[in-house]
Amino acid sequence: MKTSTILVVDDSTAMRSLLAATIETLGSVKIVQAANGFEALRMLPREQIDLILTDINMPDINGLELLSFVRKNPLYRELPVIIISTEGSRTDIERGLSLGANEYLVKPFIPQTLLELVQRLL
Repeated sequence: MKTSTILVVDDSTAMRSLLAATIETLGSVKIVQAANGFEALRMLPREQIDLILTDINMPDINGLELLSFVRKNPLYRELPVIIISTEGSRTDIERGLSLGANEYLVKPFIPQTLLELVQRLL
């Protein structure tokens, strides 16, 4: 199995660490991290990203704006994106999915659920 690169985008260092530690249990994954959508956009051309996990509420460029950019860019359009957010209302979830997220996970989440989503999308 080839190593997959996963971009974790969250303004919380603790949440990025938790996500990275959870996903690393899958083995053969490389985690790259960004503190906001702006940093994530700068990383996309530098890394061969296979999956993006993003929070919504972040400074500068939020997760929905990041998702919107990814879906409009021919180079990244097919990249799977999972939104992981505390915004868990039906409206929030529908908005994220309608903008093109492959999955939407509400915090706090069950680590096993995250692992299953990641495995399915890679």
